Amino acid sequence: MATSKDMLKERLGRYRQIKISVVGRKSGRRISIPVWFVVEGEKLYLLPVQGSDTQWFKNVRKNPSIGIDARGVEAEFRAAPVTGAKAVKSVIEKFREKYGAGDVKKYYSGFDVAVLVRLE
Repeated sequence: MATSKDMLKERLGRYRQIKISVVGRKSGRRISIPVWFVVEGEKLYLLPVQGSDTQWFKNVRKNPSIGIDARGVEAEFRAAPVTGAKAVKSVIEKFREKYGAGDVKKYYSGFDVAVLVRLE
């Protein structure tokens, strides 16, 4: 039987946007945000729009629990900040390939961090 994680992976292949939910570091409440993403095998990459100044990124640093929602199929994972310049650059390249360099430049203003979510 397909698990919600299998169903989620299948949907990630079809959509350009997902919702993530993180726990607010001050409020303690779940906050849901629509984001772009890139999937490679068991790895899902996220690029915070304002880099390390992005609120949801700061929340993930404090509490690595992250919910991924692809149009109603949800699963819970752990997020790991990616901070090495080379690793972040490789994530930015993946985003440019998927969404186009122009749109990445238009919507993203911080390029100092990324986030890795293992879909296992």
